[in-house]
Amino acid sequence: MSVHNTAIGDAAIKKKTDSDMARLESLLDNDFYKFTMQYAVVKLFPKAKAKYQFINRGKHVFPEGFAERLTEAIGAMATLKLSNAEKQFFAETCPYIDPTYFDFLQGYRYNPEEVSITQHAGELSVKIEGFWYRTILWEVPIMSLICELYYEMSDAKRVDDQQVMDIVDRKMDKYDKLKITIADFGTRRRHSYAVHDLVIKTLKAHPSKTFIGTSNVHLAMKYKTKPIGTHAHEWFMFHAAKYGYKMANLLGLENWSDVYRGDLGIALSDTYTTEAFFRQFDKKLTKLFDGVRHDSGDAIEFAKKTIKHYESKGIDPLSKTIIFSDGLDYDKVEKITNYCNGRIGYSFGIGTDFTNDVGLERMNIVLKMTESLPEDGEWTPVIKLSDEPLKHTGDQAEIEMAIRYLQLDEHA
Repeated sequence: MSVHNTAIGDAAIKKKTDSDMARLESLLDNDFYKFTMQYAVVKLFPKAKAKYQFINRGKHVFPEGFAERLTEAIGAMATLKLSNAEKQFFAETCPYIDPTYFDFLQGYRYNPEEVSITQHAGELSVKIEGFWYRTILWEVPIMSLICELYYEMSDAKRVDDQQVMDIVDRKMDKYDKLKITIADFGTRRRHSYAVHDLVIKTLKAHPSKTFIGTSNVHLAMKYKTKPIGTHAHEWFMFHAAKYGYKMANLLGLENWSDVYRGDLGIALSDTYTTEAFFRQFDKKLTKLFDGVRHDSGDAIEFAKKTIKHYESKGIDPLSKTIIFSDGLDYDKVEKITNYCNGRIGYSFGIGTDFTNDVGLERMNIVLKMTESLPEDGEWTPVIKLSDEPLKHTGDQAEIEMAIRYLQLDEHA
């Protein structure tokens, strides 16, 4: 790892014990789908490489010395390793994953040399490069560290622990009345590990069946709940680099089903817009996958398109599920529930509205794959065409080319 005017190594690892520094306590303090994708990458694309880059959508101004503190926290991650208890939990939870993967994961160590951090005044740059099967685990913990350090160094005071728990309980009381199921998807932009821990503790203790699990594997283990997730946009972005935009969704899902054989059956729909996705979501895949995930654009319009797609394939929409996960709060969830009830199955993944509702401005940041290098290929820019055009990511010329190629003129 390189950083402007920052030394790493023993000093960084030593600082890990500093009680006031944000740091990770477990290799499993990460989103479940990062591990499920890593397993698939190890099986199918072990020689592929990837690059990632931090995007500061919210134009947050980072305080002086932020890069140095982030470097120290990332340097400390080199000491993380899977414990025997964690290995046993993960293997028992995921019998569809080969035991060899958990042996691999027990030997995995974060390599901070894969991460480059620089800071110029209030602007932060974070870049990652290396073998995809290794670098795939960096995104979520780095984002969570950026958030926690930002609040620490800004000396921003959050509400107290009891208020955090009360806020969660009040929200759950309202969600209970909707008779829905909810998972926590809030790792990457959480206020802090401490708040996230309080949130899951409160959700788990809440006297209803509304809460069904968390995307965070470490907290799922700690609170004896289910880890939730399948795959992320980068899975399809890599397939676009390797096979082309018109085949990215189709082959991405085919390869996923080859690895998981029907398990982990929620397909992410918006890497290259829902319109392009449903063109490639053929009858075989539509029947095989349990449902789809909505992560951008108008949720009700997406539900209408999804119902229409299932009906066009002769499939009862009520036998399938939409997982909604796009910036949800109670009002959005209530509106979606009122529309979907009786029409199609539905569930919700709620992120920062649980893990960063502490009286402070929430951070609007992402860390996305920017290039990939398939085996026997060349470095290729990768992009994401969201159902919300303002959320497109990647090289602008490549975005415009993909929009034309996929005949998505309305998304230009």
